[in-house]
Amino acid sequence: MASNDDERAPLLGEPVEQNLARDASLNGDAAKHDANRWRALRVRLITHGALIVLFIVALVLVLFFWDNVGRAIGALPKNPERAARRLLESAPVIDGHIDLPILVRSRYHNNVSAVDLNSQMPGHVDIPRLREGKVGGFFWSTYVGCPEESYEDDHYDFLNATWRVRDTLEQIDVSKLLITKYSDTFELALTSEDIKYTIRRGKIASLLGVEGGHQLGNSIAVLRQYQELGVRYVTLTHTCHNAFADSCGLQPGIKPKWGGLSKLGYALIREMNRIGVLVDLSHTSDDTARQALKYSKAPVIWSHSSARAVHNVPRNVPDDILELVGTGPNQTDAVVMVNFAPFFVADPGEANVQTVADHVEHIANVTGKAHVGLGSDFDGIGDVPEGLEDVSKYPALIAEMYRRGWDGFELAGLTGRNLLRVMEGAERVSKDLQRAGAEPAYDVYDQREDL
Repeated sequence: MASNDDERAPLLGEPVEQNLARDASLNGDAAKHDANRWRALRVRLITHGALIVLFIVALVLVLFFWDNVGRAIGALPKNPERAARRLLESAPVIDGHIDLPILVRSRYHNNVSAVDLNSQMPGHVDIPRLREGKVGGFFWSTYVGCPEESYEDDHYDFLNATWRVRDTLEQIDVSKLLITKYSDTFELALTSEDIKYTIRRGKIASLLGVEGGHQLGNSIAVLRQYQELGVRYVTLTHTCHNAFADSCGLQPGIKPKWGGLSKLGYALIREMNRIGVLVDLSHTSDDTARQALKYSKAPVIWSHSSARAVHNVPRNVPDDILELVGTGPNQTDAVVMVNFAPFFVADPGEANVQTVADHVEHIANVTGKAHVGLGSDFDGIGDVPEGLEDVSKYPALIAEMYRRGWDGFELAGLTGRNLLRVMEGAERVSKDLQRAGAEPAYDVYDQREDL
């Protein structure tokens, strides 16, 4: 900005008379001015040169040493396999459904002393392969099968004693015994914070899930006792109907009994919300899933289900139900954890890493990438996809998703963060309900005659 004197000066300036005494230093000032110009020019040249050198160094680092630079700044390398390994170091897999307990029941008669998880097990899961696959946690499915008569009689009333509660308690027991036996590797986790704390300490967070309402003995009181023992999800049905809800059965499906949830089933969901047990919709009928999504106050999960639009079997989730998942109006937060079972992901002989990735991709395209996870069903399936033969192979799937354009943040959601968010949401709902004084559910199955 010009000074006031400049603004008052004539446009062409005042005529100036040369004063020899005053102007004697003109030649010296000019020399100083030239010297300053050359000095400024040298500074600019040096600065530009330094910038060019830095650019060349950065280019060389990116082209030839990106993996090392990326590690320093948290970026993923270009190579998909290396990227998967890098990602899993900080965001390990938390699998929604592994059937190790039923393998121990069937192969070892629940004799934990006969089980050596430090050596190769006959199924898909042992400690060396869990470590190789970068597993940070998983739900131990405390599964026992449906009563045979529930498949054979359309009028089965679920009143006959079946030993399923006893057997479930044994499965919870064997899971805890194994967690204790290998306490240098596993640690029982009851909350989302427990999972994160356990992973930070280098252990594998171990959670318990019950795979079917038939394992509750038609009693909500049994649910409460399972929760006290550490169970953090219950699948509303397995392949059979129960007193709470309809199942989808297996191919080609089964005739519904309740048209979705029974009256007792609604009470079960209320109590699961109150005590912080996740509602698991794998194995349920479409109507059961729709009604549960609408009714649950807490986020829900599919612990091991894939996409019906990719492979049309009743066990997979159809798009119209996937569209109910989210955080928008008339939606419920959820995570759909993709099952690896070949029968559920592809035609015979065609299941591989790419077909499983197709299910992940499709679910993410419908629900958003924040609503998909992994629920392998390892040790509960007789066959496996090519390239996903056991728990050591998770990196292959993560590498495939990276090839398809998933970034580190999205991949970390897939491997476990999405499940943690849903768990945190269910925990908040439970605290809010209990703080508000919500009463326990005292509902009893109306066909019982002993109460």
